[in-house]
Amino acid sequence: MDSLPTSIVVLTGAGISAESGIETFRAADGLWANHPVEDVATPEGFAANPQLVYEFYNQRRRQLLSPATKPNAAHSALAKFEHEFDGEFLLVTQNVDNLHERAGSSKLLHMHGELLKMRCLNSRLVYDISEDFDFDTECKCCRSPGNLRPHIVWFGEMPFHMNQINMALEACDLFIAIGTSGNVYPASGFYQTAKIRKAHTVELNLERTGSSFDQHHYGPATEIVPAFLDSILQLQR
Repeated sequence: MDSLPTSIVVLTGAGISAESGIETFRAADGLWANHPVEDVATPEGFAANPQLVYEFYNQRRRQLLSPATKPNAAHSALAKFEHEFDGEFLLVTQNVDNLHERAGSSKLLHMHGELLKMRCLNSRLVYDISEDFDFDTECKCCRSPGNLRPHIVWFGEMPFHMNQINMALEACDLFIAIGTSGNVYPASGFYQTAKIRKAHTVELNLERTGSSFDQHHYGPATEIVPAFLDSILQLQR
């Protein structure tokens, strides 16, 4: 990439938070924390055993709120870049943690929801939550238990903010994917949407995913993300 981009969309996945100690949900054997994905990450699983689903996400939330879990150099580099880059910038994350916000990012969309939010099944109102909650937790708007669910996009559900994301992808001239396998739809098609509009596409990942990006950089996110973003800022100076 020889010229300075004017509009950038960045997509981050589990790989950027792994170096902060956040466990990736899906293991190599396809299980999520020893549970089949159908049990803890689908509407059907929630309907069949809500208490199991509540506890699964309560455990994830406790881990996120542990003092040991902190933003890493890759999160910080993205926040710094957002504030120093003169063009348009949008950060889209598949992650449900709040490490980007804690690092200072603000031009941010959580397409798969957030661990620190819960949603009423009836009104669809969203509330902040930093503690455990379950079937017996009283909903703030309904004033009755059993109406709250994690504000997480499960398999079979539509990710959030898709119109805004697609508009940004169609307008950008640089798309960067960081720490994501590129296997989960619709995020797996983001680089293709950008390429159709003649954007330059870059993959920053621990290992090759097989996707046809224009440019690839492999290694730990804490090393390759700050270096690559700084190379863009060097063009701006």
